[in-house]
Amino acid sequence: MAVKTFTTGEVLTAADTNTYLANGGLVYIKSQTIGTAVASVAVTSAFSADYDNYRVTIVGGNSSVNSNLNMNLSGSTGTTYLTTGYFMTPGVATLNAFAPAASTIWVAGPQNTTRYAIVLDLFRPFATEQTFGRTSGMGTTSFYDFALADTASLSSTGFTIYAGAGTLTGGTITVYGYRKA
Repeated sequence: MAVKTFTTGEVLTAADTNTYLANGGLVYIKSQTIGTAVASVAVTSAFSADYDNYRVTIVGGNSSVNSNLNMNLSGSTGTTYLTTGYFMTPGVATLNAFAPAASTIWVAGPQNTTRYAIVLDLFRPFATEQTFGRTSGMGTTSFYDFALADTASLSSTGFTIYAGAGTLTGGTITVYGYRKA
């Protein structure tokens, strides 16, 4: 959709408003509730050719222990996941670098016994090419900010969230597509 420029005194019509509302922003795809005391949650039918890029939020859950919340894409099972970035502990003025060796999972954010929240952007996970991402996560005991890459050139339609240790209870995973204009 071409961007329309309005001039002073011009009327914004209902048709113009509806066009802009229909062609911008995020589009809700699906939500999934995390069960009780589960080690992992598979989210299927999340990615398709309808969108190139996606936003995933994970909010409201807690875990049996403090650890890392991990993730991998459907169909990508090799040691092809790279996570790099920083994390901090509230009350401690130290920024900790994080860059483990390639793995079979990404570290998506913290999992805490009280509560955690994660926002994750994925770039072209459905395309048969490397997938990149960006994640920020907050919990009561830590804050994460990571860049992600899956060097496998595979098309994924979903993902799985894993407890780094212990189990997860409650919370909601929501997937949105970035609307193509």
